[in-house]
Amino acid sequence: MSRFDGKSVLVTGGASGIGRAAALAFAAEGGRVLVVDQNGEGAHATAEAIRAAGGHAEAMRADISDYGQCAAMVSRAMQAFGSLHVAFNNAGIPGSMTKAVHEYELHEWNQMLAVNLTGVFHCLKAEVPAMLASGGGAIVNTASVAGLVAAKHMASYISAKHGVVGLTRAAALDLIGQGIRVNAVCPGAVHTAMLEPVMAIPEIKALMEADHPIGRVASAEEVARVVLFLASDEASFVVGHAMPVDGGLTVK
Repeated sequence: MSRFDGKSVLVTGGASGIGRAAALAFAAEGGRVLVVDQNGEGAHATAEAIRAAGGHAEAMRADISDYGQCAAMVSRAMQAFGSLHVAFNNAGIPGSMTKAVHEYELHEWNQMLAVNLTGVFHCLKAEVPAMLASGGGAIVNTASVAGLVAAKHMASYISAKHGVVGLTRAAALDLIGQGIRVNAVCPGAVHTAMLEPVMAIPEIKALMEADHPIGRVASAEEVARVVLFLASDEASFVVGHAMPVDGGLTVK
């Protein structure tokens, strides 16, 4: 399959986890990929892995909580590829799983929203003009099952991810007549480096797996496959959707 032949793709959070898996998958299907991450070395490692496999990739460091850096990454994509057809706004940070809402420090709350919600807005604001100039395209934002349901001791993360779902839906309606589709992917637990310390504790690993009716957590590649579907022409009638990829967690 080469669903992204001739397409230019921007992936944030591409140094590891879902972002890295998606960047590799986009490139394997013909996409020219700009890999972006706050971990610049990790972004370059992903790009090098793409090139080693015969693909086309560039890399750069950027912090999406800074709009200027988001504008710079889009400029880099346009300079490198001459266009922007797909954006996967995946970068984010984990939140506390131990604090009640009133126990958050203000700086913790503000940082969470600055990266996980305002950062996605920054990406959209920078990407949309470039995508319009390129004739349209598709945007996929990473939300979470935490954007669809709530849980104890995760107020900042849940608030940010609910915001991403709302932002995705609003942006989809704003752009639907201009040739740009906007959707979100909502993963459950995914076995990435971010989750590794938790998954290394047998009791917590068992509880996390049991929380998903399918009986396990996802791989990054499983989520990436859904991202590519949403970004492809196969999803041409899918607009403003927040798609769970959660092993049945939100339907139990």
